[in-house]
Amino acid sequence: MSIPGFVIRNALRNKRRLLLSVLSAAVSLFLLVSLMVLLREFTQPPTDADAALRVAVRNKVSLMSLIPQRQRAIIERVPGVDVMTPFIFFGGKTDPDGGIRFGTLAIEPSKLKRLFPEIHCAAAEYESWLKDRTSCIVGRDTAQQYGYKVGDRFTLVSGIFPCKLEMRVAGIYFGTVDDRNLFLHHKYLDEAMHDWGQTGMWWLKVSSAEVMPQVIDEINKAFANTANEVRAESERAFQASFVSMWGGIKFLIGSISGFVLLTLVMVTASTMSMAVRERFRELAILKALGFRRRDLFALILAESFGLAALGALIGAGGAWAFYTGMDVPRATHGIFVTLEVTPQMLGTAALVAAMLGIVSCLAPAIAVARMSVTEGLRTLD
Repeated sequence: MSIPGFVIRNALRNKRRLLLSVLSAAVSLFLLVSLMVLLREFTQPPTDADAALRVAVRNKVSLMSLIPQRQRAIIERVPGVDVMTPFIFFGGKTDPDGGIRFGTLAIEPSKLKRLFPEIHCAAAEYESWLKDRTSCIVGRDTAQQYGYKVGDRFTLVSGIFPCKLEMRVAGIYFGTVDDRNLFLHHKYLDEAMHDWGQTGMWWLKVSSAEVMPQVIDEINKAFANTANEVRAESERAFQASFVSMWGGIKFLIGSISGFVLLTLVMVTASTMSMAVRERFRELAILKALGFRRRDLFALILAESFGLAALGALIGAGGAWAFYTGMDVPRATHGIFVTLEVTPQMLGTAALVAAMLGIVSCLAPAIAVARMSVTEGLRTLD
């Protein structure tokens, strides 16, 4: 009998224990990959190539605090600012008693495509939106989910501002990393709020990545020590600060991952210890036949590695297939746009499985190394 055949036959000796051990490793690694996927989505929201040129300017005190529109003239004069528009989250909902179902964003329509060139919308529909300030364009995902079509009319009730907006769907857009939002005219919101002269934030696009630090620095200095201090930051930095409002989500997911790994090591190590303990007599015979300690260690390690590798293949591979094939926006009710299992995550799962194979065989291997032939032959008498 060959060495691989010997290892396989030993592993298959107790099929129920083998199945349960492999499944426990697979479920644990599936959960570990899932936690890494969630952590990535929370801490690294999807962005497009133009994100490196966009700057968010908000109230320094709080994201929910408004800023005056009179700041616009000052910011537009900063060298390097290419496109600028007011930007505010309206918090609209079609049911006054319901929750907010999708993002409703007030913006200057004429600046949208320059600011977000990845947006695609039929030319006739986009022109219709530009001409009618009571109209909006809706993301393709939201339009499909709620059945919106061009020409449909509905009322938006804000969960933030004391006003209602009568909306007409002028077009459907697509092409962004998140085709779930609704864009409406900022001017229409101004009128509904009786020309209040406020906005939520400014969204800019600079001429090049090289000038971005200077633009951010000049904007921050322009309103320093005023009643409406602002905080200018790159889009990626803004997303990171927004994610930080989730609190200790990174610590929570990291803690759960740690417990998963600890449980996985304990289960696998216990399984290997029982499997080796049952074969002490056989291992003692192999010692008597001239097998050295390193040969016996290699046999135990091969079996441990095989169990861990099979668990990784089922668990990590299953996670990749599951998240690749699922309709993420529908399954998560729009919370996530995508859930991606990256090669780095698969590599991490493989590394964990490899370390698991090594660690779980250490205790039984040491016990076999210390065992004398006489003690081994007496074990199961």
